[in-house]
Amino acid sequence: MGNRLKGKICVVTGGGRGIGRAIVERFLDEGAETVIACDISDESLAELTSLYKNVKGIVADVTNLTAVADMAASLKEEFGRIDVLVNNAGITKDALIQKMEEEAWDRVIDINLKGTFLVTQAIAPLMMEQGNGTIINMASVVALDGNIGQSNYAASKGGVVSMTKSWAKEFTRKGAKITCNALAPGFIKTPMTEKVPQKVLDIMVGKTPLGRMGLPEDVANAALFLASDEASFITGQTLRVDGGLVF
Repeated sequence: MGNRLKGKICVVTGGGRGIGRAIVERFLDEGAETVIACDISDESLAELTSLYKNVKGIVADVTNLTAVADMAASLKEEFGRIDVLVNNAGITKDALIQKMEEEAWDRVIDINLKGTFLVTQAIAPLMMEQGNGTIINMASVVALDGNIGQSNYAASKGGVVSMTKSWAKEFTRKGAKITCNALAPGFIKTPMTEKVPQKVLDIMVGKTPLGRMGLPEDVANAALFLASDEASFITGQTLRVDGGLVF
């Protein structure tokens, strides 16, 4: 147990499982006062809220403007402030471009890009009003390097990187001390990568100098650093957490 986030109110979207859950638990370990775990399914939140008394679970679709606005309003009323926002909710729907259906394109862009935009649009004004805050967006190495069969995912995460740079400038215009950075994980052991064929994972491990897939905890540790006061002079950056992966 530490105190690097002592007393902070944190929001983590996609917080019910995988990387999101690891971030929730890491923030709690470091003294966060409350972590709000937002997810589209109550099932993924039930265990978290039963295990930790200072986790607040909220079921919300990040692509739904009304749901996101309601969530932000309720959090403002209950807590009065949000210190850390982690935009982690995301999906993949992979296919070569010739075989990618419009629904797969739209859904990935909707959740990964629009969802990140909507949640930030709702919460950033509160941070600007309070004069400080930290925003961490989940990008991907695919945003930086591209990958076969992931046109939609690469485009969505590339957009996240660009929004991160823009927000680092925009949210500080009136003097608020708000940092905004992105994380770019490589191949991480999560429910999402369980869908990837083992032979593909073996190839990616072979291209990773550290010789293994990442763990959700590896990404959570990086998120903790960016959320802590130790990173207070870092903004507009994208930090790779990929074991040195070379495509």
